Amino acid sequence: MPAGTWIHREAEPLKKLLRGEVVAISEMLQKGDWRGVIRPCVVAILLGSGCYGAALGLWRAPMMALYVGIKMPLLVGLTLLVNGLLNGMLAQVLGSGLSFRQTLTACLMSFAIFSLVAGSLSPVVMAAVLDAPERGTEISAAWYRGFLLSQTAVIAGAGVLANYRLLKLLRHVSGSDAVGTRTLLAWLTGNLFVGAQLSYTLRPFFGNPDLEVQFLRPNPFEGNFYEAVWGMMDLKAWWTVRPELAFFGGVVLMLILVVGVGRKLSS
Repeated sequence: MPAGTWIHREAEPLKKLLRGEVVAISEMLQKGDWRGVIRPCVVAILLGSGCYGAALGLWRAPMMALYVGIKMPLLVGLTLLVNGLLNGMLAQVLGSGLSFRQTLTACLMSFAIFSLVAGSLSPVVMAAVLDAPERGTEISAAWYRGFLLSQTAVIAGAGVLANYRLLKLLRHVSGSDAVGTRTLLAWLTGNLFVGAQLSYTLRPFFGNPDLEVQFLRPNPFEGNFYEAVWGMMDLKAWWTVRPELAFFGGVVLMLILVVGVGRKLSS
């Protein structure tokens, strides 16, 4: 079989998922063609998240690029394994109509889309890294904090987009817009919560730039993701200087979140 024909056949499930062909994706899940779906999704995760991880790690050293290129697919796989059972139970409880196996396959598809989105941004990340200030300078610390926060936003955004692509599928399978939306929000909550903490434990991009390049630190379970983000944003100092504005901003963000979720559930 010619290589071009084989690649086209293997990539067909990903094309259908990217195009949002709900009926075709639903048929794939119902027929149980697991090998034909799982294989291209795994390849997409390895290549997409691997390239993005390598671009992330390049800011520190070429060896770090290799390490992070391995860590990112590992992070995606661990998040899928940890959340797979939880998402399966949530799908059953919320009445989505998906079995545990179908839920795992659907989650694998969403992580494949996440990896493709993140991988498509790897040239942009690499350009930013190559243009970064020299380590040890006064401006490098500020650049590093901004870079970490921006990549946190990129990863969260890619995760949301990947799961949002499944919204039509969940609505189609469940036969209810409200059930499909609730299932998606439940999956998003679990994926973002677990993925954030695993990203801090593996530290594909979190860490001290002045430390020696290592695959894992001696104390990988010390601290947590949310504490690190809080420290980088320096919210404690902001609260001391402008407590009323910080409180007002928090209230506004909470209202936006509540209104947004309410509109989604009612749509």
